[in-house]
Amino acid sequence: MKKTYCIILICVFIGSSIAQTKKAPSFEEVISLQSVSNAVISPDGNSIVYEFQTVDWKENRYDRELWISNKGEAPFQLTNNLKNNSNNSKWSPNGKWIAFLSKKSEKTQVQVIRSAGGESFQLTQTGKNISDFEWSPDGKKIAFLQSEDKSKEEEKRKEKYGGFAVEDAEYSLRQLWVKDFNPVLLYQKLLPQQLKDSVLKEKLKARLVMDSVTFSVNRFKWSPDGKKIAYEHQPDPLRNTFFKADISIYDIISKTHKALVNNPSYDGLEDWSPDGKSILYRTSLSDTTSNYYLNGKIFKINIDGFGKQQLAKTFDEDIYNLQWNLSGIFGVAWQKTKRPIVKIDPKNGKVTTLSTAAERNWGYSFSKDGKHLAYTGATDNGITEVYHSSYPLKTSRKITKSSEQIDNWLVAKSEVISWKSKDGAIIEGILHKPQDYDPNKKYPLMVIIHGGPTGISTPGPVPSYLYPMIQWLNKGALLLRPNYRGSAGYGEKFRSLNVKNLGVGDAWDVLSGVDHLESQGLIDGNKVASMGWSQGGYISAFLTTNSDKFKAISVGAGISNWMTYYVNTDIHPFTRQYLKATPWSDKSIYEKTSPMTNINNAVTPTLIQHGEFDKRVPPANAYELFQGLQDVGVETKLIIYKGFGHGINKPKERLAAMWHNWQWFGKYIWGEEIEIPE
Repeated sequence: MKKTYCIILICVFIGSSIAQTKKAPSFEEVISLQSVSNAVISPDGNSIVYEFQTVDWKENRYDRELWISNKGEAPFQLTNNLKNNSNNSKWSPNGKWIAFLSKKSEKTQVQVIRSAGGESFQLTQTGKNISDFEWSPDGKKIAFLQSEDKSKEEEKRKEKYGGFAVEDAEYSLRQLWVKDFNPVLLYQKLLPQQLKDSVLKEKLKARLVMDSVTFSVNRFKWSPDGKKIAYEHQPDPLRNTFFKADISIYDIISKTHKALVNNPSYDGLEDWSPDGKSILYRTSLSDTTSNYYLNGKIFKINIDGFGKQQLAKTFDEDIYNLQWNLSGIFGVAWQKTKRPIVKIDPKNGKVTTLSTAAERNWGYSFSKDGKHLAYTGATDNGITEVYHSSYPLKTSRKITKSSEQIDNWLVAKSEVISWKSKDGAIIEGILHKPQDYDPNKKYPLMVIIHGGPTGISTPGPVPSYLYPMIQWLNKGALLLRPNYRGSAGYGEKFRSLNVKNLGVGDAWDVLSGVDHLESQGLIDGNKVASMGWSQGGYISAFLTTNSDKFKAISVGAGISNWMTYYVNTDIHPFTRQYLKATPWSDKSIYEKTSPMTNINNAVTPTLIQHGEFDKRVPPANAYELFQGLQDVGVETKLIIYKGFGHGINKPKERLAAMWHNWQWFGKYIWGEEIEIPE
């Protein structure tokens, strides 16, 4: 093998004329891409506040701050928390204030700032982290969610009995609180001597809305007249109890609450009707055995419990981020690799697709009258931007210039391709090509498999995460990102194709995609690699022990043994729904779909990457695969990323993971011994 010590920008050969004016970005530059999200329009439709993310390499974190654009003018920074994020912004009803969440002291609290800019003020002073909040319609109150405070009881128990925890019994209910908003008191709080005044202290206190209740609140919405609060709740805040979530109404004047929707399975609050007479909600009705992969159902119901009506009956995909305003009911939904904004007619339930400036819309926000909206979205050739438009949608004005960051980069050329899998299912995927693509050349192929399984891969100029995709393209490879069976965007029948067929059918889809490209003469069939994280890691592990097609594989946070996974994961129902059994009721399905079952057939050099504290796919899966590969003599390496759970969410460790993948595949696909820079 040849030995190389070069960094990415030197070792990548670019032969086209494009290379004379554009550069191949480094790992650090890709990780450092600035991004925008969560755009919220002011009540009058004239201003937009959004989150702007940058990388702080020194502090090893991603920083999110609020930026604002007034009347289409150039955006400017609104907040600046040097140690933590500022996010979840919400306009006051009169548009003069913006509330947001930030951790400026020990706990995450509600902060407020004038929309014109200036100093922010901490509105709440509680002993627990606040997870969400909403302005009252008159702007005089803010309701918020936080967990009940059990610190004194916990300290007392620890002092006497030491440390222990009872599984599925140690939790704090999320409670609903309300806090008065009086701008005058914000300035008085700055004066230490006035904090001693008992009257002022009482005015500054938050109040618990419902005391002595035995449920945990997930989310809530004020009624348009401010006299009621609809809220979604479940018996406890444990992850798997979402199946038992119901919806109730709290009457502020009488201080009473009553159940409105209580189906046997999940019921999720979405929004009020503009007239305050109805509630919009999502439900699984009585389905507790297939709601991980089947479409949720959307209903509206009068607050007196009558007039229940299902909406969007014939729309074959989940609709997310539902909002009901004077112009109708809106949401976003995957339609293959597109994600349009859709509109639901609240009278007949019919769904229409709206056209925006983006191929994929991530979020949106309407003005109070429903005649203006802000949205975030991305095109096939750009990265996410913030847009402003009037409604009905005709033309959109782009507020941000995020895509200018990659103007001088050599980025991916993307196209959606399709092929037939082993069982005849039609599979789509994204094929990325380098800018200097030569149709007369056969390329190495890097297969990157998304997670989920209800995730989705889409076109885009800078695919990344923990794999150096752009760098591989510019090194001279093709990338295939298959939307295997189970992926979102193709309807619930397609999402159900891997039920009792996990790994097996998924492998068919990946291998048939590789065969398709090879039959077209696009790739070198002797230089094919596979990788993925979470479900993509599981499929890669399955390919490691069930195929000899790949020259190298990388398994990121992947399942290696469904039995090991089932007894350790934090989402046991996921396994029961997809495999339709427990290990004790049908051992054979667990063996059929587990990579470890065929470990003796493994021949592919395999890199394994895993977070130290992963609860979703516990590290035992990584160690089991690692030991099994060692025992059968397959080249393998296990890397544990310290302090992380299921995802790697800090820039330095992302950089490390990218280098680890670059090194591994450099060795087995390109025959290079690459040293990671110190």
